[in-house]
Amino acid sequence: MIIVDAALKKREAVGCPVTVAIVGAGTQAKAIARTIEIATPGMRVVAVANRTRANGEAVFTELGLDPVWCTDAPSLETAIASGACAVTNDPQLLAEVSGIDAVIEATGSMEYAARAALAAIEGGKHLIQVNAELDGTIGPILKMKADKARVVYTAGDGDQPGVMMNLVRFMEGIGVRPVLCGSIKGLYDPYRTPDTQVAFAQKWGLDPAMAASFADGTKISFEQTVIANGTGMKVARRGMIGPDFSDGNPYAPLIPLEETTSAFAAHLDAHLAAGGPGIVDYVIGARPGPGVFVIGTMEDSRQRHFLNYYKMGSGPYYCFYTPFHLCHFEVPGSVARAVLFGDATLTPRAGPSVGVIALAKKDLVSGDVIDSLGGFECYGMIENIEIIRKKNLIPLGLAVGGRVKRSISKDQPLTFADVELPEKRTIDRLYAEQEGVFGASLMSGDAVYDFS
Repeated sequence: MIIVDAALKKREAVGCPVTVAIVGAGTQAKAIARTIEIATPGMRVVAVANRTRANGEAVFTELGLDPVWCTDAPSLETAIASGACAVTNDPQLLAEVSGIDAVIEATGSMEYAARAALAAIEGGKHLIQVNAELDGTIGPILKMKADKARVVYTAGDGDQPGVMMNLVRFMEGIGVRPVLCGSIKGLYDPYRTPDTQVAFAQKWGLDPAMAASFADGTKISFEQTVIANGTGMKVARRGMIGPDFSDGNPYAPLIPLEETTSAFAAHLDAHLAAGGPGIVDYVIGARPGPGVFVIGTMEDSRQRHFLNYYKMGSGPYYCFYTPFHLCHFEVPGSVARAVLFGDATLTPRAGPSVGVIALAKKDLVSGDVIDSLGGFECYGMIENIEIIRKKNLIPLGLAVGGRVKRSISKDQPLTFADVELPEKRTIDRLYAEQEGVFGASLMSGDAVYDFS
């Protein structure tokens, strides 16, 4: 970050700031804009695209800035060139105009975000993804398209996957092989709903369904999918191991994170002995938290001696951690890394290694609509991609917006055959293209599901 900091200060000194557009105007989008405005010299938010005009304009007015409403590409380009803060309801326009170096996708949506992300890439803009749900569903194909367009596709720093990847790169730089990327959580209950999370959502200014996705395992499944796809890692089992050191008691004393490493040792031993690339997982009831950790191994015996001398333990597993993840505060650093250095904080290594499948949160009946992530109908759970393909399981990111076609028992995973999807969605087309490039055809018996 010191190099990024110095590079941004140089851009500020010569009056040539990195220019950023944000898609979305929710809590994260506003917070990112605020961080750029008050704490990031050499960078400016020049445009916001949001479906609701008033909310889009609020991104700027809450910072004491006067936005200009733009309805077409010429007016948007003129506003940006004049130094004004532009607002539009069409993210496609961001891709069409000059004067924008990078686009931050921060909506938390699926289909709308897919269209916005694809447009930005095809328009030659670097794309910073603050939407783990979209990244965990179609990130690999978006990365491939970004490579062809010669732009950077990256997850944002500050969220758990980006912070984990920073640790991974640090560890690799000192010769430690990362074998487990993990997150520290305080709660997991797959049956939480928007109704149960109303108070929490109101306290922090969140959408209740989004708050429910934090608690029901959906969010952590997408986050760990993003880091798994960026490292090639797998899961030891569906949903991860997730040792709970609180024994379900939120008031139980937290234990030092280093002491939790032993809970993974047997799983890691078996996985690595079979030639596995490592796993992603999480713990509940460990400190410091919230934060992230990465467990690694060291082959060189002399270096193991020094790790022990430096109080990292005798091995064979060493736990490195960051005791915080500051979300929007760290996103501008990812923008600068992409624009100034062509460096991705975290991006898919190749095709998907894992994915997030949809499971019934209650008994579902024909006609039920899967309304939202964190909603009343389904929760998400991470699974290895080979099993997803073999069993024709539908990713939760695609299932949202779909209509259930037959009765599904509580906790049963949904397949493509179980859900009627809306027609002609961009996200379905991109997922099908992703599978065509990286995987096998989606099959169920003799039926092939065509999303074109």
